[in-house]
Amino acid sequence: MKTFIKWLLSLVLVGSLGLAAYTWIMLNWSYGSGERAGYVQKFSNRGYVCKTWEGELAMVSMPGTMSEKFFFTVHDLAVAQKINDNLGKKVALKYDQHIGLPSSCFGDTEYFVSGVTVLEQ
Repeated sequence: MKTFIKWLLSLVLVGSLGLAAYTWIMLNWSYGSGERAGYVQKFSNRGYVCKTWEGELAMVSMPGTMSEKFFFTVHDLAVAQKINDNLGKKVALKYDQHIGLPSSCFGDTEYFVSGVTVLEQ
């Protein structure tokens, strides 16, 4: 019985370390990156346990056409404040794409915004 408990604890430890290593790699390795321009039409701090800033960028290619929505997550409070200060203005959001995260605690989307630039009209 003691051998079984030791084996089970070893298995749990190895699994936990593996999950931690996988999460660290997925957070530090970017699948893709880029910039999107448009108007932030929704931006809020949400979550019960893990609070993240979640937003929605309306991208308009030509006046009078339907806008495409880009959903994003912000972890940096300085970037979140800059987005809040420039709501209603045209902005360019610099983002990194992190796929395969094991929990929504890191954000509701796989697009993590790391910078914002206000664009001239």
